[in-house]
Amino acid sequence: MLDEEVIKAGLLARRARTEEAAEALARAKAEAVSPRHSGALVIGADQMLECAGTWFDKPPDTKAAARQLGSLSGRTHRLVSAVCVVRDGDRLWHVVETARLTMRPLSQAAIAAYLEKAGPEALDSVGAYRLEGLGAQLFSKIDGDFFAILGLPLLPLLAFLRQHGTGAF
Repeated sequence: MLDEEVIKAGLLARRARTEEAAEALARAKAEAVSPRHSGALVIGADQMLECAGTWFDKPPDTKAAARQLGSLSGRTHRLVSAVCVVRDGDRLWHVVETARLTMRPLSQAAIAAYLEKAGPEALDSVGAYRLEGLGAQLFSKIDGDFFAILGLPLLPLLAFLRQHGTGAF
């Protein structure tokens, strides 16, 4: 099993850029699976949320989600998404894409109402929101690829897979 927290702690200790961290996690995931699938292309992906130099993780509970949303309220943050393709332990390709999202100013009442309506799914994402659902209401501006915001730079990945004759058309 891959311990992401250990990897992140090492990256934080050496002051890695957010882009490096997302790519390292994506690569580690693919490399962890690759030995069990000889000759196969193995895809790993990860996403990091950074705001003003701070990395955010998935909130463990509703109180943490409320604090996180409060920290992001009225501010622009970055979602950095990485995907890596590995075969037999060798990295063949990777890409990192960054989106910038500006959250509208939110009152504590608005945050509480959002979390109540969103339910437990708010805890399943790094920003305590899902842009493809209710979370879209939290934002005033979004710059970036929709698929990368969801967590996978899909279009560059599909282009890579097409080039490698994997059946993608």
